[in-house]
Amino acid sequence: MSEYAKPLPKPTPTSQPFWDAARRHQLSLQRCAACGKFIYYPRERCPHCFSDKLGWESVSGRGKVYSYTVVRRASSRAFAEPYVLAMVELDEGPRMTTNIVAAPERVKVGMPVAVHFDDVTPERTLVKFKPA
Repeated sequence: MSEYAKPLPKPTPTSQPFWDAARRHQLSLQRCAACGKFIYYPRERCPHCFSDKLGWESVSGRGKVYSYTVVRRASSRAFAEPYVLAMVELDEGPRMTTNIVAAPERVKVGMPVAVHFDDVTPERTLVKFKPA
């Protein structure tokens, strides 16, 4: 594995379980014990009912493309062009901003996708999606 040149996420105590699960190739989201809703991005309180009773659960890793754009002019030379930046709506409800690992012309709104784990360094795995 060559040295990874792109910026990497900086886990916080709140988001660390998400990144630990990704490293194990599992997609794990917070779930509110009070209202039962899944939550993404990791946070201290449920955005639906404001409870602080949040736990972590593995989810299916399946969803659909809610919206996307093809980035043809990257903000940094570290990013290869073009690439697909998307909002994926998970089967469990939350929407995640991510990359779609596919040729840009293949991506469509509503397209079914499945989680794809990209081991970019020995310590860090990125959560992306590919056509299902």
